[in-house]
Amino acid sequence: MRIFLSGATVVASLLVISPLAWAQAPAVSQPNQAASAGANATRYGLAVVDVSYVFKNHQRFNASMEKMKADVEAAETALRNERQEIAKMEEALQQFQPGSPDYKRRDEQVTEAKAAFNLKATKQRKDFLEREAKIYYQAYLEVNDAVKYHAQRTNLGLVLRFNGDPVDPNVREDVLRAINKPVVFQNGIDITPEVLALVNRSAGAPGTAVRPTQQIPGGGLNR
Repeated sequence: MRIFLSGATVVASLLVISPLAWAQAPAVSQPNQAASAGANATRYGLAVVDVSYVFKNHQRFNASMEKMKADVEAAETALRNERQEIAKMEEALQQFQPGSPDYKRRDEQVTEAKAAFNLKATKQRKDFLEREAKIYYQAYLEVNDAVKYHAQRTNLGLVLRFNGDPVDPNVREDVLRAINKPVVFQNGIDITPEVLALVNRSAGAPGTAVRPTQQIPGGGLNR
């Protein structure tokens, strides 16, 4: 059984987050831009938030995913051991004359063991996918609530989602992602630090006033 974690499931596509691409990149701090985000956002009544960044740094979400990853690995180990036992049963079957009563009896045992194994593996995979979906959905609700709370508190009329990941001009997928970004430019209206502080607050994490930011090569897009 192979379970792909960190969003390589239908759940990720539903959230339009693509967590497979969540590799952490080195960040360059830009305090002035981060510090002016709240004032500019309030001034324009408009803000942007990097949901992917929030998910990557959502402590409770990441802890739940790590716990599930450990459970998946344990389940895979148990299934691997069970499969090895079935393989031993198949080897032992070769010691009997095909067609003999003992051969038929043991062959039925192997067939039943294989069927039970496949059923168990399929059920476990389904259970883990459902569990992953619930983890993502719970985090999704928390992020939405944090955005709504901050928007209402600061009189924001609209919050747009954007992606502030840096673009590698040598990677075609990165370039296409940048070209297709709905938010081409934002001038200090990124409320990601505030949203991240809210979702991590109940987990006992200290809020961060300055968010690590990225400057896109060429200056066309920035975080």
